[in-house]
Amino acid sequence: MKAICAILAAVGALQAFLVAAQAETYPSRPITIIVAYPAGGSADVLVRAIGQRLSAALHQPVIIENKGGASTQIGAQYVAKSAADGYTLLATDGTTFSNQYLYHKLPYDPDRDFVPVSGLGVLHQALVANPSFPAQTVADLIALAKARPNVLNYATVGVGSSSHLTMQMLEDMSGIALTPVHYKGGAPALIDVLAGRVPLVFLSLTLTAQPLQTGQLKALAIASHERLARFPKLPTVAETVHGFEAAVWFGLFAPRATPPALVTRLNGAVQSIVADPSFDRDFLEPNFYAPLTGSPEEFVGFVRTEEARWGKVIANAKLSLD
Repeated sequence: MKAICAILAAVGALQAFLVAAQAETYPSRPITIIVAYPAGGSADVLVRAIGQRLSAALHQPVIIENKGGASTQIGAQYVAKSAADGYTLLATDGTTFSNQYLYHKLPYDPDRDFVPVSGLGVLHQALVANPSFPAQTVADLIALAKARPNVLNYATVGVGSSSHLTMQMLEDMSGIALTPVHYKGGAPALIDVLAGRVPLVFLSLTLTAQPLQTGQLKALAIASHERLARFPKLPTVAETVHGFEAAVWFGLFAPRATPPALVTRLNGAVQSIVADPSFDRDFLEPNFYAPLTGSPEEFVGFVRTEEARWGKVIANAKLSLD
């Protein structure tokens, strides 16, 4: 028995040594980041900007590969089945995790197949309207909606999208009922709001900042937990609906069983980029992103909190994509 215990201890020590050695030499070849969205979108633009700097920091090429489609399922499935060696990573948003509440069956398990590595960034959502819409504030909108249940329309970027779920959460928390009009992307949704065919939409400041500045849109509120420095006069939804907060977040994930030492190494490298004031000044702020900072453990907590938040919204709305 003592001999067996000694052998097991030796094996454990050898494994620990090999993992430590792997972490010291990592990375020794190019890293591929799979973006679960098509090229040119918000996730892709952010990941490519970080990838350039990550390559310099790790002294290895960082290859960005887009595998969009099926509400991030294609990219997520690919990474879930990849080797857990730190060389294939997934860049995605909360959709990958809220999918479990929208689909009865997924080709991956969001909680078991991935290790959260690092937050990347956040895009704040603005509640904007056509200038002809009579409401000027969130309180005005709530009053109008309560007087005309299910009559007011709003645009979304599709069933289960951030624009859809954010408005659904506003309905839940304020006791109103609106009618969604679903589009296949932010651009067509914004075009119809600009034209007045649909009065309202929750969309990122990346898409809405210019028409807001030119007066083609008006902003009722921002969905962040506090007012933004660049828009100090724009109130938050939470100033009217207590506790309301919503944002589109992006993060980096590794396949299950990736050694913790590699996760820590990657997190440190990514966080040094997103927390760098020069990166904020040169990329994040001009493109209306905010950094998503924290350790791997903090990012795990963030992801689980977001899962629970949107799972509740989806359940309350009885949404399904099956």
